[in-house]
Amino acid sequence: MATMAQAPTPWIYRIVRGVMRLALGFYFARIERFHAERALADGPVLFASNHPNSLTDGFVVACSMSRQVHFVATVEIFGSRAGAAFFRRCGVIPVNRLKDNPRAMRAALQTFESCFEVLKDGGAIAIFPEGVTHDDPQLKDVKTGSARMALEFEQRFRAGLRIVPVGLVFSAKQRYRSNALVHFGEAIRIDEYIDDYAAQRKPAIRALTADLQTRLESLILHVPELELSRVVDAVKRLYLDRLRMGNIIIQEPVSAQAENLLLTQAIADGVAYTFREHPQRGRRFRRRLERYESWLERLRLTDRDVADLEAGTLRRPVLQETAFAILGAPVAAYGWLHRLAPLAVIQWAVRRFAGREESQAQVSTTAIIAGLAGFTLFYSLYIAVFYQFAGWSWTVWYAVSLPLSGLVAHYYTQELGRLRGSFRVAAVLLGLRLGTAQRLRRQRAALLEEIESLRALYRATLTGDRPHGPDSS
Repeated sequence: MATMAQAPTPWIYRIVRGVMRLALGFYFARIERFHAERALADGPVLFASNHPNSLTDGFVVACSMSRQVHFVATVEIFGSRAGAAFFRRCGVIPVNRLKDNPRAMRAALQTFESCFEVLKDGGAIAIFPEGVTHDDPQLKDVKTGSARMALEFEQRFRAGLRIVPVGLVFSAKQRYRSNALVHFGEAIRIDEYIDDYAAQRKPAIRALTADLQTRLESLILHVPELELSRVVDAVKRLYLDRLRMGNIIIQEPVSAQAENLLLTQAIADGVAYTFREHPQRGRRFRRRLERYESWLERLRLTDRDVADLEAGTLRRPVLQETAFAILGAPVAAYGWLHRLAPLAVIQWAVRRFAGREESQAQVSTTAIIAGLAGFTLFYSLYIAVFYQFAGWSWTVWYAVSLPLSGLVAHYYTQELGRLRGSFRVAAVLLGLRLGTAQRLRRQRAALLEEIESLRALYRATLTGDRPHGPDSS
């Protein structure tokens, strides 16, 4: 049987990864790696990741590791001859899924053989075991293909294969200059499943798949119930800062994004416990939470605004933002003047290729690729025209100014929006009737008191201590 593996051309792979690191660096404000030491640097490894963000997931995973990685991707991206040649040169291995072509499932066996060729040489394979990308941040059911591949390879070659689960968490994946977290999990040793696989294949495959599912869920914020997800989001807005200040959950130094994830996971666990063990109390809390958030939405306020009202201070330093708005205006205008044309290309591409609701997972990928093409094209054109009038020395400075002024323009627009928001919030808060302001403060205080009570109850359950006082369930 002919295999489809092709060794990546090293210089092509390095160039593509370098370009993608540059593009990701401009699109995301920060990409953090958590437990990067678990990203095994040698030996046969299968990196298995969740898949919430289309091709961007592959870009982020590849750029988060120093070693070369082969990706398993759907045959749909190999539609053109030029595209197929390029992806093969980058080490991408095509896989045919049932939804791609039900009559060509024999190609899945070829995919396995191609992956085996890579793994036998001590290489690394990256795969997305959910099978499809999606806009839902929750993990979908993990397919059995990864487990079948890993077990079959280890049974045949006894090479010490390990699966490293990778959790990808995006703070706001469709928004420019948001944050991303690459969370590496503990490796799964496949040889621990081999005896069971030799005796009964299907139960061993199911057991390994379930293990992988559980580990991936632990690396991201996984709240399967939609209603609980909304409660978790609301509690996070209310309580995350207080939880961070009194943190006893995280016992190791972590980055900001990792801390945010771990504390939010703790909130999700507490919410799930409350609704499982004390459903009546949970439902009452949700109704009070919904009333509070309904008031905020009606007044176009946030919980942080109410907290500032309670403290008697405005959240944002208005004078500093006003000074920034005045001093930064010339640089921002210069940056926006050069950004207009490439941004028009990006907006057209997003509307064309990711405008439908079912294509929302494609937004960041489309924006990154279109931005890479649009900004490269127009900035190169600007530099070429400028050179005709100014010569090399001034052109070098001009070229450096383009990306820097573009970032200034972006953040200037954000700060200007915050400044307008500060004045609007101040006007709303000053215009509130005394009774309305007091009601908001009372609602917020009551919610925080209930969260503290439920947290104490949950912690007592974890430690085995009996909670003091009656439990109003």
